[in-house]
Amino acid sequence: MPRLDGPIPFRGGGFAPADRTWAAAMTLIAVLLAWQAGASMGIIPTLFLPAPLSIGRALWTLARSGELWHQLAPSLMRLALGWTVGTVFGIAIGLAVGLSSALRSPAMALVSALFPIPKIALVPLFIIWFGIGEGSKLVTVGISVFFPTVIATAGGVDNVPRGLIRMGQSFGLSRAAIIRKIVLPAALPAILSGFRVTTAIAIVLLVAAEMIGAERGIGAFVLSAGNLYDTDNLLAGIVVLSVLGLAVSWVIGRLERFFLNWR
Repeated sequence: MPRLDGPIPFRGGGFAPADRTWAAAMTLIAVLLAWQAGASMGIIPTLFLPAPLSIGRALWTLARSGELWHQLAPSLMRLALGWTVGTVFGIAIGLAVGLSSALRSPAMALVSALFPIPKIALVPLFIIWFGIGEGSKLVTVGISVFFPTVIATAGGVDNVPRGLIRMGQSFGLSRAAIIRKIVLPAALPAILSGFRVTTAIAIVLLVAAEMIGAERGIGAFVLSAGNLYDTDNLLAGIVVLSVLGLAVSWVIGRLERFFLNWR
């Protein structure tokens, strides 16, 4: 029989993993060093996979000549506009689906039918409808963001504790006040988590749309480098896309800390 007069061990820990920035940095550094070593010793053929130093030199040349910004600026503009429009409409429809019985079934039927369609397959159709210019690319990004945002927002509204809503009703809050003070804050974690998914999808579809029909943009630059077997610049473009994704993820993380500090 265990003794009851001794110190009781703490059992409330766990299930709270902490971020270790140094571990992430060391992992990336180790991968880069192993990659460079393999290329230097001839284990990795640099014709097909250039060494990190070669990619770094290509990036430096692109940045110094201004070509990097010349290609990146159109992509950033398309990404920002398309993502913003798709997100605004997605949140609006998601809230309507989560709060309105009349719209719930019809809207979710359309979303369920259209969401599984690979959006890259629609790019030629968008080009026919909106032309080879900016319109087709913005629509591609906006549509790719719209459907996941609707689903994330509607799911966040559905998961709002109904006890909180009944409490607000018992205090005489209006429907608008309940939505503003209870539903939106409670659904915000799901909406912000959806942002991480939609930004990644938007970058992928943007690159695909630029590869199909664009003179400028990171996607067009990567495709051009690949056609010329210029693997240094090809990998440099891919690195830019990776850094862009990391930057967007960092911004969303800051937004989560700012808006969800009440948790």
